[in-house]
Amino acid sequence: MNSKEENKPENGANLAKASFYEKHRKIYIREVKGWWATWRWVFVWLTQILFYGTPWLMWNDRQAILFHLVERKFYLFGLVLWPQDVFYLAVLLIVSAYALFLFTAIAGRLFCGYACPQTVYTEIFMWIENRIEGDRSSRMKLDQGPMTPNKLGRKVLKHALWLVLSLWTGFTLVAYFTPMRELLAAFPFDLSGWELFWTLFYAGFCYMQAGFLREQVCKYMCPYARFQGVMFDPDTLVITYDPERGEPRGARKKGGDNEKLGDCVDCNLCVVVCPTGIDIRKGIQYECIGCGACIDACDPVMDKIGKPRGLIRYTTENALAKHFGASEVMGHILRPRIILYSAILLLICLAAAWSLANRVPLMVDVIRDRSVLSREADDGSIENVYNLKFMNTTEASQRYRVTVDGLAGVKLAEDELVVEVESAKNHESTVVVRVPPESGQKGANTIYFNIKAESDDKIAVREKASFLMP
Repeated sequence: MNSKEENKPENGANLAKASFYEKHRKIYIREVKGWWATWRWVFVWLTQILFYGTPWLMWNDRQAILFHLVERKFYLFGLVLWPQDVFYLAVLLIVSAYALFLFTAIAGRLFCGYACPQTVYTEIFMWIENRIEGDRSSRMKLDQGPMTPNKLGRKVLKHALWLVLSLWTGFTLVAYFTPMRELLAAFPFDLSGWELFWTLFYAGFCYMQAGFLREQVCKYMCPYARFQGVMFDPDTLVITYDPERGEPRGARKKGGDNEKLGDCVDCNLCVVVCPTGIDIRKGIQYECIGCGACIDACDPVMDKIGKPRGLIRYTTENALAKHFGASEVMGHILRPRIILYSAILLLICLAAAWSLANRVPLMVDVIRDRSVLSREADDGSIENVYNLKFMNTTEASQRYRVTVDGLAGVKLAEDELVVEVESAKNHESTVVVRVPPESGQKGANTIYFNIKAESDDKIAVREKASFLMP
């Protein structure tokens, strides 16, 4: 039977196509002012001053914070970290994860609503859009209307500003990996292929995600939105609507029976100001990023109708169900889960701080020359050759004195070995070690290289090595 015939409905019945995906609709967000909106913009300014300003900070005639890929070094003001210090990167990731768990368990998606780059840049892009295309109703009319010179000019100007901001954002991000001075000197035509690629790559993602995808990133792409539910509990502070107080909702009418209505006047302002387009009155939803825009929209309405604020508020499920006061809500925040997260986070931070404070700013790799296992010197002693790689992680040039011990009569071929290494540089030196033929045993013997800075006795390391006797 033909496949086309198999798919034909019997008796001429009509088959309706079913889609398992929600059709995307553009969200036109209304600007809102209030306490929470003010804090959102405070964090926009703080995060962007930090992000755009940090690459311009200088320290000892170099960039203060720089993950230098070419030199394979991470500069953090006076601290210089090398690939061998990847442990501290792991600690930073662990601290970030535990901090995220802690803040989410206490107050929900605070990071999403105030400091997430997606939220921050969407806020900036929407501010540009509102200044050029007008408020919510003006933007809707502009999009629904025909393409006129006025509309074309507004759209071109908006996208041009978005692109400029995106390119500067991509350029700034690359400046954390390539020194800003070098980028500015090479900009735009002498940039390397990788620098140009990553600038355009990051700029493209910024333009696409903050300009077009917006809430879709939070709803469909961000993994945090999916697993946040398991991090909440009934005592987690979240933005909630009080249905006991608000229902049944309805508009107030003069002369009507308004006493039967709840406090919600069904104005829908909480929906039109929501950056993800949800209705908070339907309960807690994973799309909610905790920005508080709905609170800022609802409170003035309550003021106008003479009702107390807080129909939509930051509270907990338990507080809503059991009618907790503010002091009771705060009292339930300090619970075993929070204490455990805080204790672990504090211990990790203290351990990392102690490790950094006691870190010796010198690393030495000792590699025995494998081309010659051992050899006999003119005086009859046995020689092994080693390659010592010094890594000076301080911000000053250092002179290191090298000695050796571990076997009777062991010594360096040179009477005195002093190696000078420039600040934050590597240096390799070949060292010959001699041992009397009667010392040690046949095969591998343990010896130790002692390297100490002449300027500071605390800058010293002791490295183990093997000495081969024939």
